[in-house]
Amino acid sequence: MKKIKILFVCMGNICRSPTAHGVFEVLVEREGLTHRIEVDSAGTHAYHVGKSPDQRAQETALKRGLDISHQRARKVKSRDFVEYDYVLVMDQDNFHALCGICPEGMEDKLQLLMDYAPDLRLREVPDPYCGGSQGFEVVFDMVEAAAKGLLEDLREQHSNL
Repeated sequence: MKKIKILFVCMGNICRSPTAHGVFEVLVEREGLTHRIEVDSAGTHAYHVGKSPDQRAQETALKRGLDISHQRARKVKSRDFVEYDYVLVMDQDNFHALCGICPEGMEDKLQLLMDYAPDLRLREVPDPYCGGSQGFEVVFDMVEAAAKGLLEDLREQHSNL
């Protein structure tokens, strides 16, 4: 049975997308779905390739019981649209950047992550990089809400989950 593959994307792949990656990965584990769902993250820019997530993102995750320190930043590639079923982006700027590398016919894979948390009425996950630790807490809460909505949607779309 083919795995459903999900890629979370932000700008540098050290704050928002690794948080989403970690949150969703743990949710998938808790639900016993690791054999059915694969998770990864990437960035639209190569600023931090090979580096671990921002220390503040790691600290926020650890406070919530997640260890994301093993992740390493990478830059998204056009072939990711072939490999992944969902390419979930944190904001409009990065969404538009990915439109430029998305192969023709695969545009439906590209979505804003926050579309899975409509109750929050926010379309974008703000970049906490230039702020204090409180921004990372806000990002974690937003991503957690969207992750739950995403899993619910996946269960509706895929009867075998």
